[in-house]
Amino acid sequence: MGSSTALHLAMAGKKVIIIEKNSPGRHASGVNAGGLRRLNRHPVEIPLAVVAAQMWQDIHSLVGSDCDVKLSGQVRVAENAADLQKLEKRAALVRSLGFEHEQIIDRDRLYQLLPALAPHCVGGLYTAGDGFARPYHALTAFRRKAESMGVEYRTGCRVNGLEQLGDYWRIVTEKAKFDALILVNCAGAWAGKICSYLDESVPLKVGAPMMMVTERLPHFLEPVVGVESRKLSFKQMQNGTVLIGGAHLAEYDIVKETTEIDFVKLSESSRTVLDLFPIMAKVRIVRTWAGLEAFMPDRIPVIGPSAKKSNVYHAFGFSAHGFQLSPVVGRIMSELILDRKSSLPIEPFSIKRFQSAD
Repeated sequence: MGSSTALHLAMAGKKVIIIEKNSPGRHASGVNAGGLRRLNRHPVEIPLAVVAAQMWQDIHSLVGSDCDVKLSGQVRVAENAADLQKLEKRAALVRSLGFEHEQIIDRDRLYQLLPALAPHCVGGLYTAGDGFARPYHALTAFRRKAESMGVEYRTGCRVNGLEQLGDYWRIVTEKAKFDALILVNCAGAWAGKICSYLDESVPLKVGAPMMMVTERLPHFLEPVVGVESRKLSFKQMQNGTVLIGGAHLAEYDIVKETTEIDFVKLSESSRTVLDLFPIMAKVRIVRTWAGLEAFMPDRIPVIGPSAKKSNVYHAFGFSAHGFQLSPVVGRIMSELILDRKSSLPIEPFSIKRFQSAD
């Protein structure tokens, strides 16, 4: 989010400095599942996700790289009639909002898309043109493009305090002090700490979504797969490895900035995989990891100006589904800063929703 915001501002001729306590992509930005998903978005996120999808289709024109994007569709599988009924209600909701990208598919179409799927499933919800990219490749592309436009990255530079001095902000870090007219808080799992410096508390909670990846396999899967009644994100990468997630969380230490894999929860993911894709029975897991992420109580982000301080803007709390939104959020943030308004509806993302009337 920070690199995307910086890039869009730099494209408008503005001088931007990114202050990064570690290195870009060290936490959620570089280690997430890489999903490019409109499917099953929160209703208020759909307008942003639709525009973001258009941007990802032509991401090379923005960042000079294809970011290893693969737009092979996403499917949410119904294992029984009750699941399918829920998905039909979801599709009707999306249509009622004026969007047509989520389509109910029958059993025959489901198995055309997923021939390796276990035989008990009955249908699904499908969005053509969704897919995935490689998060660290994308982060690197955004960073390099931003740097080519004059953006400065100050890494290993933890923020320890903020001071408002007249019409500008002084950012106090471990290494130096920086002065700026505009401050943008894209601090992810640490965004709440930045908010505390602004006397703008938020009910942010930290979580550490776990991922695992397999050895390389012969190609058997095109779309990204989720399941209506279970936790699963399942995709085969371009190199044949299979990336498995599903919102199971690791233990973490926010002070040490470390995570500890919970293998009991990962085994639940493994059982789900085996139930849906028996072809995976003898496949080896070669690596597991988790990244620290900011979660909001309502599972939608904070996007917009501070309600407490002038010339401060927020983009955080994406609750483990922000990667796809990053190009459009950067554009929105630049619009807010340059034009004081957004071209897309962002009122539901206001930080004011967590603040009392007084």
